[in-house]
Amino acid sequence: MTNQPLHVAIAILYQENKFLMQLRDNIPGILYPGYWALFGGHLEPGETPDVAVKREILEEIGYVLPPFVEFGCYPDEKVIRHVFHAPLLVELNQLVLNEGWDMGFFTPEDIHQGKCYSQNAGEVRPLGYMHQQIILDFMKTNQQT
Repeated sequence: MTNQPLHVAIAILYQENKFLMQLRDNIPGILYPGYWALFGGHLEPGETPDVAVKREILEEIGYVLPPFVEFGCYPDEKVIRHVFHAPLLVELNQLVLNEGWDMGFFTPEDIHQGKCYSQNAGEVRPLGYMHQQIILDFMKTNQQT
């Protein structure tokens, strides 16, 4: 039996040139444990990426995605990431973090640095490499560097 890559749908959520990211739980066995990453998750059987991203964002932070746009697909040997983007139209304090260790806004400078402080972790944590690349690509495409 061959190991099929996992399909995930993730969202670049932005507000005033800042990006919302999630500090993933520090659990061995998950991808990027204790790293900053984009919100999103696995596709359920038979689910399309656009349906999955809406479900995951609602589950993880209680946010109903406004109309969103597909940004691209980032495959590697383990994961195929379907990436979407949408504006975040509410204040951070209106979101409820239901999954993960922390969440916060990142400036383009934070993204370029590849690390950011987490209040909940009490320390600077790195960005997941692929997630950093995706946002850097997005900033280039949208001239938000």
